[in-house]
Amino acid sequence: MVKQFFFTGCLFLLTGVMANAQPGKQANDPVLFTVKNTPVHVSEFTQIYSKTNQQKADYSKASLEEYLDLYIKFKLKVQKARDLQLDTVPAFRSELEGYRRQLAASYLVDREVTDKLIQEAYEHMQQDVDISHIFIACDLNTKAADTLVAYDRAMKLLDQLKKGASFEQLAQENSDDKSARDNQGRLGYVTAMLPNGYYALEQAIYRAKPGLIPYPVRTTVGYHIVQVHDFRPARGEMEVAQILIRKGENEEADVKKQVIVDSVYAQLQRGADWDEVCKRFSEDKMSATKGGYIGFFGINRYQRSFEDAAFALEKDGEISQPVETTIGWHIIKRISHRGIASFDELRRPLSERVKRDSRSEVATRSMIARIQQEGHFKTFPDALDKWAAQQTDSIFLTFKWKPDPSSPQTVLMQYGKEKQYTVADFEAYCARASRERMRGMGTPLREVVDKLFENWSNEVALQFEESQLDKKYPDFKSLMREYEEGMLLFDAAKMEVWDRANADSTGLEQFFEQSLKGKFMWDERARVSMYTLKSDDPDLLLKLRNFAAKNPADKVLEKFNKKEEVVMVIERTYEKGKRKELEEIWKADSMTNAKTDAGTKTATFTKVEEIISPAPKALNEARGYAVADYQDYLEKEWVKKLREEYPVKVNEQVFKSLIKK
Repeated sequence: MVKQFFFTGCLFLLTGVMANAQPGKQANDPVLFTVKNTPVHVSEFTQIYSKTNQQKADYSKASLEEYLDLYIKFKLKVQKARDLQLDTVPAFRSELEGYRRQLAASYLVDREVTDKLIQEAYEHMQQDVDISHIFIACDLNTKAADTLVAYDRAMKLLDQLKKGASFEQLAQENSDDKSARDNQGRLGYVTAMLPNGYYALEQAIYRAKPGLIPYPVRTTVGYHIVQVHDFRPARGEMEVAQILIRKGENEEADVKKQVIVDSVYAQLQRGADWDEVCKRFSEDKMSATKGGYIGFFGINRYQRSFEDAAFALEKDGEISQPVETTIGWHIIKRISHRGIASFDELRRPLSERVKRDSRSEVATRSMIARIQQEGHFKTFPDALDKWAAQQTDSIFLTFKWKPDPSSPQTVLMQYGKEKQYTVADFEAYCARASRERMRGMGTPLREVVDKLFENWSNEVALQFEESQLDKKYPDFKSLMREYEEGMLLFDAAKMEVWDRANADSTGLEQFFEQSLKGKFMWDERARVSMYTLKSDDPDLLLKLRNFAAKNPADKVLEKFNKKEEVVMVIERTYEKGKRKELEEIWKADSMTNAKTDAGTKTATFTKVEEIISPAPKALNEARGYAVADYQDYLEKEWVKKLREEYPVKVNEQVFKSLIKK
């Protein structure tokens, strides 16, 4: 839990650090102090000092001296952890590597491109676009030959449209979107962001002018032939309530329903209370008791007639005339309207949506291209051709294929001259990507190989960039150091202080007797008996109270429970002020008033048996506090021992140069 808190805190701080992340090394960075000849530079100390103290980081002598002492203690504990080789434990290395991967993800993105995608999405959100489409199904897993068939089909339909064919008729007869049978392909107004996988369609319609888009638009589900009809300012969201009168079973019933809705509307026009009318007449059972409230909605959530009527209301509180939909007649009341929020307000949620959306692949591709250019990436096509020629469809595209056990070292690609990737590396990737490899059955083998090679080279690019982060970004290196040292401190302190304080019973007892005895006190306490009578007989209750007033609980039980359990008693001890009902009877032999429960047929009351004077707590009564104090003691002793074990040298001249006041 502590480790997780430390990690989360560092990720929070990363947001600010990344804004100023720049590759390179810091110059003129003297050593402030050393622990066992391990240097701690000024840049490290001032970064941690400022981050920890935030607004209080005034660089005064007192503040710097206090923090220097704390940081030296921290480094002493880290040094001890390293000497104990806690950083070599497999579980430690695995956890640290997990942190590194999560942190690296914040760097493995083209921020400039991502920012443009966010800005583009926001600009698209300013308008709704009215479109029609003819859909030809062809998802991304479709074989190349079938994809070509779908593309040719889309192009033939597009050619017919360009020659004057009816869009509506072609949509009805050819679209794989079943709704086209009824709507002739007319989707109506849509708005950004479109669903995941439809980024290409969103780009196409927002860049177009009214008319036919002159090329098929490919999305993750297939090809779209698109006609743009109109643009309008984005409607945003409307908050409404409604009164619904549902349609009848036949035309005659519908006429009666129309009379009802017209009557309801007339009552509202004469000033009738909306909530009362809604509760009385609305047939929307979910909302009728809530004033008809159905909340906020945007475009394309409800039927067009309902949506248009709601967004036509210009003022809060305004009521529409009855609006007909397929389910009935609606009288709509506008509660409020909210347009598109400012870019600053939407930046964070848009950023998260862009990251989860397929459009983020644009930023990834840009990032990979930059990595390959900066890393002097080179491929060896002849070597790949030779390897591909050795494979056969009947083996490579099935579960039978295995990497060559001889681990061939022919180089397929490299970064610079140092980092090379071989046929053996590619074969290992092909083995991991078995699903993608076997999905290629029926597709030309070379096409499958090229796709696998592309995916592998992309994966390698990101891995290569991750391996360079420590060199390229000082802030990344700094955060990784903080992660590692924080984990080392946690493990060392757990072993030397926390676990010992809990497990060393003898040491804790001695420390309690020598240093804590009398420190933890009980306030005045009351020992009470809490009686429950399993009867609501008032006479029996009176007898019980009279006897309990003069006798201890064991005598009461002996007298009343001879044949069966009639009375239950629970004994408790409470400090003064911890139980409100005892405050008014805080003296020995006093009792609370009896409470009778008719449902359970029981009666309860409490008697104060004795008042106990303030007294010191024993170890078992104050163990939690005692352990905490013992941990503090053990930590001080540990630090004292570490100072003796590891020499610390502070460069006083460098320290004085940091003081600003």
